[in-house]
Amino acid sequence: MRRKPHPASVRLSRRILLQGAGTAVALPWLESLPVWGTAARAAETAASPVPLRFGVQFMACGVNAEHWWAKGEGASMELGKSLTPMQPHKHKMNLVNGLFNRSAVGVGIHPGQTGNILSGAALQKGAELRGGISVDQELANQIGGQTAQASLVLGCEQPTTGYHETNFSMAYSSHISWQNATSPVPMEVYPALAFDSLFDNRGNRRNQSVLDRVREHAASLSRQVSSGDKAKLDEYMTSVREVEKQIQRMRKRQETAADRLQTSGKPAHQMSRPDNGLPEDIRDHMRLMCDIIALAFQTDKTRVATLLMCRDISGLFYPFLDVRSAHHSASHRDTSDDYERVTRYYVSQFAYLCQRLDAMREGDGTVLDNTCLMFINNMWSGSKHDSTKVPLILAGGLGGSLQTGRVLDYTDRDDEDRKLCSLYLSILQRMGVQADGFGDAEQPLAQL
Repeated sequence: MRRKPHPASVRLSRRILLQGAGTAVALPWLESLPVWGTAARAAETAASPVPLRFGVQFMACGVNAEHWWAKGEGASMELGKSLTPMQPHKHKMNLVNGLFNRSAVGVGIHPGQTGNILSGAALQKGAELRGGISVDQELANQIGGQTAQASLVLGCEQPTTGYHETNFSMAYSSHISWQNATSPVPMEVYPALAFDSLFDNRGNRRNQSVLDRVREHAASLSRQVSSGDKAKLDEYMTSVREVEKQIQRMRKRQETAADRLQTSGKPAHQMSRPDNGLPEDIRDHMRLMCDIIALAFQTDKTRVATLLMCRDISGLFYPFLDVRSAHHSASHRDTSDDYERVTRYYVSQFAYLCQRLDAMREGDGTVLDNTCLMFINNMWSGSKHDSTKVPLILAGGLGGSLQTGRVLDYTDRDDEDRKLCSLYLSILQRMGVQADGFGDAEQPLAQL
């Protein structure tokens, strides 16, 4: 990536922390507190009085293309069957058709189509990993110093090892976030550990409620804020409590699984749920990870997050959808009713995160209004392993810099005008990164 000069000094954004024994709970935007209020924020950064965020949800192996469509705009937009979970949010979304990642085309199936989905870099075969930095980590490097955590990198399936028949490492299939050309960012798959990092939850008190440990500080703060902020604070604490209850139920199972992993001699990716400590029901797992991202964005803990909902060549099963095949096998019948239900389920997870962020008031809008969420898949068709275009949804207005409620179709454009990395360059620039290129793109995406 080619960067232009930017200020060397980066200040941490100011925030209120509720302190307790072995924990710290960051709070959302509270207008009546000068440390979080509009005036203080505007003075801190005149360009954007509220934080801008970028989040990614990744699904692998293609979609049911027959039901992946939208037409019209705004509130009158019509959605194909697989996109119906986005019905409440269609005025805040863009369906983007026809973009492609040149380095993922013609190199072989699966790993070579996945490990560069956020970088656009050419991947190297064999034992030595080589690709490029992903857009989320470029953002983390540039703006991560303004928050307590530079980024969140989460997953709902254990990374796998070894090599694919195409001689690409399976590390490319297991990771979408890369800190440099040779190293994926370690991905957190356990909800309890992701929760602990969010609340700086440390030591042997982890089985105690973080909210109980900050109760006195929270009560004191509640007496100082406006009635509107008090309601917002109560709502936030209730939300944290609900997430914490689910985490506490899983923590003991995770600790038991850790002992089992040590005695079994098997790597985690070879063990099935819940023996490996992951939630048995993938629906619980994905929702919890979405909740953690939502809380992290709401409290400005981080402004960059990725969630790998399923890895490439995924072995996830969906009995609650009445689908008998594992994800990868089901994708080979991508126009079937079974795979349509799988596709729609994953879109529903994106819609859930949109709903969570849009319910969080911030300034004159919501956290979603100040965010760009992206749903992306590494293929258009799983049966054909076709990556000449990728399924992609954007949601959120990124602080007013991104018009929403549109269907953007680049399918018939020249290849130079439909680069996935041109979209990433546009996002980088709109989030304040002074860059004149990213990946294989030197121009931002037209008409975005």
